[in-house]
Amino acid sequence: MADTYFSLNTGAKIPAVGLGTWQSEPGQVKTAVAHALKSGYRHIDAALVYGNEKEVGEGLKEAFDSGIKREDVFVTTKLWNTYHSKVEEGIDESLKRLGLDYVDLYLIHWPVHMNPNGNHPLFPKHEDGSRDIDHKWSHVQTWKNLEQLLKTGKTKAIGVSNYSVKYLKELLAEASIVPAANQIENHPLLPQQDISDFCKEKGILIEAYSPLGSTGSPLFEEDVVKEVAKKHNVGHGTVLISYQINKGHVVLPKSVTPSRIEENLKTVKLDSSDLEALDSIHKKKGLTRYVYPPFGVDLGFPDKSS
Repeated sequence: MADTYFSLNTGAKIPAVGLGTWQSEPGQVKTAVAHALKSGYRHIDAALVYGNEKEVGEGLKEAFDSGIKREDVFVTTKLWNTYHSKVEEGIDESLKRLGLDYVDLYLIHWPVHMNPNGNHPLFPKHEDGSRDIDHKWSHVQTWKNLEQLLKTGKTKAIGVSNYSVKYLKELLAEASIVPAANQIENHPLLPQQDISDFCKEKGILIEAYSPLGSTGSPLFEEDVVKEVAKKHNVGHGTVLISYQINKGHVVLPKSVTPSRIEENLKTVKLDSSDLEALDSIHKKKGLTRYVYPPFGVDLGFPDKSS
């Protein structure tokens, strides 16, 4: 299943497993990206706010210099919250850092517009410490700006990230182009089935981040994960990554460890009983969201462990 690809609603093919670069340490990202591509990955997921696009670009260049073709690698990056009113400036900055003429997919990172003229270029705050959010600006306007961006050729496809059904409905009510993807936190403790079902109905591909349950891979300790891993004679990470692919989701595990990067590409076919067992985890323990931004309340997120 390492060669599994899914199709976007644009007709483009996207590798089912991509290398995530969030929280990857400076000095390690270039090597991780280059190693991943030389090991068979053809999908790299980046973002302006991760602060490491330049290193991602250096890793891409090393891989391209070794003979891997640009057109064979699917690269995603994301529009940060302070750039909603200046979309082209946002992608231009990313392309410059990545050393690319275009990306294959450009996502709205969050449906929240932060003050672009605030007291910090990425994380503007009010005096009380809360995020400086421009509530008058609609994420739908941001999407319309992305639709115009498509005409420039700087991205091949556009999509969203961290969108609930509520935000997707608001966007689709006025959109001329249906998002190609919606990248969300997804794992057996947060399957977000309502979003997955809605996106499937609308032809929007789900991309799963934090598939292992975020930093420290907490889902490795779940008995069900251990049992499924033993049944298939694979690692715990392989089970959780395969869980996503078997659900028809692109999955974005992150690592800077060469052996783990290679292992994450080796997925297996899970049967319906495996998927049911993994889905039973949240039914017994409740839902757990590991990625909860300071503006989560503005997105209608429930309590962090709800």
